[in-house]
Amino acid sequence: MRATGRTVTAVIGAALLIGCVSGPAASKGPNETNGPNGSHGSHGTHGPKGHSAGDRVLVFSETAGFRHDSIPEGIAAVKALGAEHGFAVDATEDSRAFSARNLARYDAVVFLSTTGDVLTDGQQKAFERYIGRGGGYVGIHAAADTEYDWEFYGGLAGAYFQSHPAIQPARVEVEDRGHPATSHLGESWNRTDEWYNYRSNPRDRAHVLASLDESSYTGGTMSGDHPIAWCQEYKGGRSFYTGSGHTKESYADPAFRQHLLGGIRWAVGDTQADCRPEKGYTPLFDGSAESLSAWKQAGPGSFSLSDDGTLTSSGGLGLLWYDASQFGSYSLKLDWRMASASGDDNSGVFVGFPASEDPWSAVDNGYEVQIDATDAPDRTTGAVYSFQSADIKKRDRALNPPGEWNTYEIRVEGERLRVYLNGVKINDYTNTDPARSLRDGHVGIQNHGAEDRVSFRDVRIKELPVRPVRTAAHGD
Repeated sequence: MRATGRTVTAVIGAALLIGCVSGPAASKGPNETNGPNGSHGSHGTHGPKGHSAGDRVLVFSETAGFRHDSIPEGIAAVKALGAEHGFAVDATEDSRAFSARNLARYDAVVFLSTTGDVLTDGQQKAFERYIGRGGGYVGIHAAADTEYDWEFYGGLAGAYFQSHPAIQPARVEVEDRGHPATSHLGESWNRTDEWYNYRSNPRDRAHVLASLDESSYTGGTMSGDHPIAWCQEYKGGRSFYTGSGHTKESYADPAFRQHLLGGIRWAVGDTQADCRPEKGYTPLFDGSAESLSAWKQAGPGSFSLSDDGTLTSSGGLGLLWYDASQFGSYSLKLDWRMASASGDDNSGVFVGFPASEDPWSAVDNGYEVQIDATDAPDRTTGAVYSFQSADIKKRDRALNPPGEWNTYEIRVEGERLRVYLNGVKINDYTNTDPARSLRDGHVGIQNHGAEDRVSFRDVRIKELPVRPVRTAAHGD
């Protein structure tokens, strides 16, 4: 995909080969298939499972309190999404569906504006076992107004309903644009709904995807930190919740339907995302041209900034690097996406290199965490380029295919470099080269070649405490 918008950097010069000295693999060995060593990122080999005829979702909408008149529209919307995207949908208001045998038929259960105490003790235990065995949960709107005396459910949903003002427009701030439930949205989302206040803030326990700007409407009571959609790994299963969905009109809104679809796809395991809690990060690139003033281009090529705040590589072979500061102990997070359907793109994230106008300085003095689906194991996605392959099996399970967003966390502490893909640790490398050091250096993203299109969003960093170096005592 070629980004539209304005060109941020454009430097003309001789081609420089960075991060892929030999170029993409041109042929496969006798034992290779379209898998990790020569894959094009297809479902089932280089990424999560794709939509399958076996995927099945149960929509549960029993109410023991207030009943939303939008429930029929919600059921119809989920069924339509299933028909369009290849998963089966059953709907029920009978809590007897919560038996171990019946729940085992489903990849996820959607609690659609349920209210009150709707499950017996035995049904609760069956659902707890279902989640513990890897089941998925999707909570919509009044799912947070359900089962107040069931501690497990409160943790699974993430927060309980407290109150709400009148239905009104509000601005939703999208905090994570890498998750499939929010990757289609801009940095803010203006919509009308009934906006819940919650009894507690889920941010410490769950990964917040979107929050309400309380200054954009009246009646918010969460002191300016007001999550409205979140996800989490919970006691063996997956949980996605959105506070939207009160109105009938919500379920006809394409953006909201895509929001639901992304949450369901993640809950059933068709796509991957980092749903660990995230706090304390500072943006290095927030989608604005202003935030790029602290970055420099080394070597030829460019990155184009589109109107949705996405940077896409083009031309040349160089490096866009953050010049304003060096870092020594940190967690660097960013979202990335391969543009071509084949996955035959190349880029990477460089860390631990000195300031230089020569992009080869990053190659010679730092380390690259690779993005590439078509080379040898130590030069494909998740590898510390040419030094150490990722754990291929873990990488393939965690990786989304070309065209979908992925999230890297690159964690540097001392000379140790760990790589997390969509929340899964796939590489753990320790530098022992005296000519290199991870203890201080810059970070950057690569524009690899004229035909390579890799996009980046939301580059952010959290500096970590520097741990003292332990010295061995006599006799150790």
